[in-house]
Amino acid sequence: MIKNWKQLTDLRNVNRQSVAMRMEEVGEHLFDFEIMVCAGTGCLSSKSNDFVAAVKEELAKNDMTDKVNIVRTGCFGLCAQGPIVIVYPDGVFYHQVKSKDAKKIVSQHLIKGEYVEKLLYHDHKTKEVVNKLMDTPFYHKQKRIALDNCGRIDPEKISDYIAFDGYQALAKVVNDYTADDIIKILEISGLRGRGGGGFPTFRKWAFAKASVSNQKYVICNADEGDPGAFMDRSVLEGNPHAVLEAMAIAGFTIGANQGYIYVRAEYPTAVERLEIAIEQARALGLLGRNIFGSGFDFDIDLRLGAGAFVCGEETALLESIEGRRGEPRPKPPFPAVKGLFGQPTIVNNVETYANIPKIILEGPEWFASMGTEKSKGTKVFALGGKIENTGLVEIPLGTTLREIVEDIGGGIPDGKQFKAAQTGGPSGGCIPMQHYDIPIDYDNLIEIGSMMGSGGLIVMDEGNCMVDIAKFFLEFTVEESCGKCVPCRIGTKRLLEILDKITMGSATLEDLDKMEELCDHIKGNSLCGLGQTAPNPVLSTLRYFRDEYVAHVVDKRCPAGVCKHLIRYEIQPDKCTGCTACARNCPVAAINGEVKKVHEIDQKICIKCGVCYDTCRFDAINIV
Repeated sequence: MIKNWKQLTDLRNVNRQSVAMRMEEVGEHLFDFEIMVCAGTGCLSSKSNDFVAAVKEELAKNDMTDKVNIVRTGCFGLCAQGPIVIVYPDGVFYHQVKSKDAKKIVSQHLIKGEYVEKLLYHDHKTKEVVNKLMDTPFYHKQKRIALDNCGRIDPEKISDYIAFDGYQALAKVVNDYTADDIIKILEISGLRGRGGGGFPTFRKWAFAKASVSNQKYVICNADEGDPGAFMDRSVLEGNPHAVLEAMAIAGFTIGANQGYIYVRAEYPTAVERLEIAIEQARALGLLGRNIFGSGFDFDIDLRLGAGAFVCGEETALLESIEGRRGEPRPKPPFPAVKGLFGQPTIVNNVETYANIPKIILEGPEWFASMGTEKSKGTKVFALGGKIENTGLVEIPLGTTLREIVEDIGGGIPDGKQFKAAQTGGPSGGCIPMQHYDIPIDYDNLIEIGSMMGSGGLIVMDEGNCMVDIAKFFLEFTVEESCGKCVPCRIGTKRLLEILDKITMGSATLEDLDKMEELCDHIKGNSLCGLGQTAPNPVLSTLRYFRDEYVAHVVDKRCPAGVCKHLIRYEIQPDKCTGCTACARNCPVAAINGEVKKVHEIDQKICIKCGVCYDTCRFDAINIV
């Protein structure tokens, strides 16, 4: 039980001996080697746990169990190369490691002191070997704050978090600062909410502090539902104590003694590590009653969501915690005045909280020195789509889209060209090539018809149909609408029906006008942010790729060759070798021809699934 700040600092100094290798400190180490293994969801799905088991078996065979510390850590970020393993004290990293590689790493690296060449990372552009993870081009323009401890600590050991200054910010707050001091620090830092709207954090906390009540609440919104987004999940899996510490700081600031983390049940690893972290913090007196002997009480409980996208909206989330169906409430009153159980409540997302301990320790000016004039600090993005380096990136706000795609993401695979990037998920919009050099921040994205959102960033090349992209996101919104208000419930369905007509080649130019009018009505009359932003993917693609819509409507063709009602597959006689691969794989037997003779596709039977196109090794099939 930690009773005061001095005891926390003493414990930190003791615990630093066990993480000295990771801190790259010279001196006595408790182990000869330390093996860091990514245990984020992505690498777990690639069987990183099997690798851990195999390493333990090899260490036991070589009588080295007591000499090597194995740490299952959070996401390193470079997910495309996972599972990732780092071996200290050298800090060399291996990528795409399998359980069968454990024997080689132990026998060659740990025993002989020789790196395992085939597992070393080769830069895909220069082909040069990069031994250390942070020396890869993927990290050169990143700045890790929210993700700082992900890949550096064991998230299931509070001692690791404390060794890296964990809970020092909370101790500093309850001992040295007033609530007004914290609000002023947040104001100077310029921290804005990282969950979508970018509302100034200090202002939300100030509203809740000013509200008079005997009971107030602090909520962490971990209901991450955007397709392709996994930023919050990775923070919870790799650095859960940062969120707990920040929520306690928020409780101290607004006068709350109870917090809730609303996390979707589809995140079992995150839920498990949060449960462990909460119990560990309680056991040391860092949550509960009389924290640091200051008289301040604060505790945290979990509430699991069932996966409804609308519960990412703060008032729908509150309804869900209270045991009702997740539907948004009219605003005002805002949660800071009347929130959970009718009491003043602040709701921030995971990434917002993860920044706060660092801001307290490093100072608000340090945080404000990064970013742009109105968007300070860093932002975490889940980088996916047509990109070499899929994964998590944390960049200073103001970094251009080109830098993210080409310098960090490694560019578009197969020599193809950048076409657009979707930010903000179903609530966001598409950024075209003409804005490739736009500095990414809250205001710039809104100005060009997109938004930051929670941080999904999907890259597209010329093989993507922008009409189909708009349809994909709108289908998601229609499915996830709670149905409470008519503009969202009915309007989005009518919008989707028009998009269906366009992709089937049965729409008219008048339908495009109707679609824009309907978008404006939905945006202006929906009850919550889900409906108000649902038309954004449609409006942004209409704005920048109207020629594709016109091609679908007037020419009855899909320029990208995606919309199957507007394309057909044809075999080029001069390239067909008669290998029969296409015929053997066609699910409806639409391809005819003898061995070593030119084949033909029966267009009346063909279902345009594209299997033949993907199967042909001779580029003999064209999309027309």
